[in-house]
Amino acid sequence: MTNNDVFRRLRYALNLNTQAVVEAFRLSDMKMGQADITSLVKKDDEEGFRECGDDVLQAFLDGLIALKRGKREGAESKVAPLPEQLTNNDILKKIRIALSLKEDEMLAIFKLAKFPVSKSELSAVFRAKGQENYKPCGDQMLRNFLKGLTMKYREGAQD
Repeated sequence: MTNNDVFRRLRYALNLNTQAVVEAFRLSDMKMGQADITSLVKKDDEEGFRECGDDVLQAFLDGLIALKRGKREGAESKVAPLPEQLTNNDILKKIRIALSLKEDEMLAIFKLAKFPVSKSELSAVFRAKGQENYKPCGDQMLRNFLKGLTMKYREGAQD
């Protein structure tokens, strides 16, 4: 999945209007206007399309966490370095944090998308890279999680 796909699907699933997205970027200290947001949600063959880089998606996800849970005290002093490449595992982890999802809630979201995941599979995705039971989150898993989110937050909305 491209970052634009993730951005577009997550924005739709959570029913975030442009103003909420601008606010999320502001909370992560990235200046993005309505025109920037519009260009990120366009399809790649549309005029005015803008590619969503890892830094932009990371800023959006961090801003979403701040928007949903509040800005962390002393967060400015503990700026985490950006990963070399934003992985699906990182994206799933940030969504989980932003929405305060527990393991059972995540499993239920996967079940909504008719993509059953076991507890051990889910915990393997959240392990640190390099740990014995670490498992990379594939595009199919992330896509189905976003589909389940859409179904949960938009009451029966279909792809």
